[in-house]
Amino acid sequence: MNFLSTIVTFENLHEVRRLFHWGPIIALSVIAICSTMAIIDSIIWYWPLDTTGGSINFIMLINWTVLILYNYFNAMFVGPGYIPLGWKPTQHVIQYLQYCIVCQGYKSPRSHHCRKCNRCVMKMDHHCPWINNCCGHLNHAYFTSFLLLAPLGCSHAAIIFIMTMYTQLYERISFGWSTVKIDMSAVRQFQPLMPFSVPAFAATLFALGLALGTTIAVGMLFFIQMKVILRNKTSIESWIEEKAKDRIQHYQTEEEFIFPYDLGSRWLNFKQVFTWSGTPKGNGIVWPVHPKCHQHTLTVGSVQYQVVEDYNGACCPLNKGIQAFFRTPCTEEPRIPLSKGDIILATRGTKYIYTHRNTNPTEVIYRVRGWFPRRCVEKCHYDTAAGDGAGDKKVN
Repeated sequence: MNFLSTIVTFENLHEVRRLFHWGPIIALSVIAICSTMAIIDSIIWYWPLDTTGGSINFIMLINWTVLILYNYFNAMFVGPGYIPLGWKPTQHVIQYLQYCIVCQGYKSPRSHHCRKCNRCVMKMDHHCPWINNCCGHLNHAYFTSFLLLAPLGCSHAAIIFIMTMYTQLYERISFGWSTVKIDMSAVRQFQPLMPFSVPAFAATLFALGLALGTTIAVGMLFFIQMKVILRNKTSIESWIEEKAKDRIQHYQTEEEFIFPYDLGSRWLNFKQVFTWSGTPKGNGIVWPVHPKCHQHTLTVGSVQYQVVEDYNGACCPLNKGIQAFFRTPCTEEPRIPLSKGDIILATRGTKYIYTHRNTNPTEVIYRVRGWFPRRCVEKCHYDTAAGDGAGDKKVN
């Protein structure tokens, strides 16, 4: 089994330390409480094992627990997949990729650096504190399966809790004109293996709250994940797509933004993540793309700018307009000096931009955050990836 193989092939035992974090501790505690209370309530008070229905119910509860833990631990220990340290692509595509100083290598398409994991993650969706790991290329299916199974198992457990309290309290509740009395010592017609005491009632009620809360919260996360999976996106790429559309609308260009990884069919997108073998399609570096796009459509961004006015990097420039003077960003990040004729690639046309200075293609590209007035640049209306080069400045 994949889960057992991941345990055997641990490169370092420090992977086990992922369990000693508030996220996994809380998640596993909720799973343990709901599963244990559901089994106890079912066997002792609601649906004994000496009946056919009780036996089937017990097997289903065990099945939910095993499947939930299987996908949870796989999502945690299989991991998202990481870009190899020091990875470098072929020379002609280096200009379209970002360089990660921490990993000392380039980021492949769809990869992002996670500060928590301290690695560049393949097809990074997000860093999940509940598994104390990133959700990415290799564990996206396991993580999403866990998000589906947890609400289903908790819904089953919640039904057990409700029926247990109903059947045990039905003959013990008496209603008055203005009062409701519960006699826990009253003798019932059918005696369970153990009396349903006040502590048992409190524990069942507490477990019911956990089960209902988990069903709602995790169920919402499942629908969010399925929404992006059926479009072959990640949560980060959904944000990038929105920015690209906003830029196109702002500059009123006639270009059509096409998300490069949407294969045009929800079923085809679904099969990119979920496979019978459990291993997603692709190597985490090269991806199938839309016929009108290429591998680096999102990497190079949707906007290329040409500098039309020199800018010396002043904090409050007097010669760049009133708005540039009074609306200077309140941040300690530097302003980026510009020279007329420079070419800049950016994911945003205003505010934060990431500039790369690269005078020699063989040199390492370092990223620096900075600002410059919008009026200093104009948008270039041609495809960056189809050009010969990106000039001596890049912004990402």
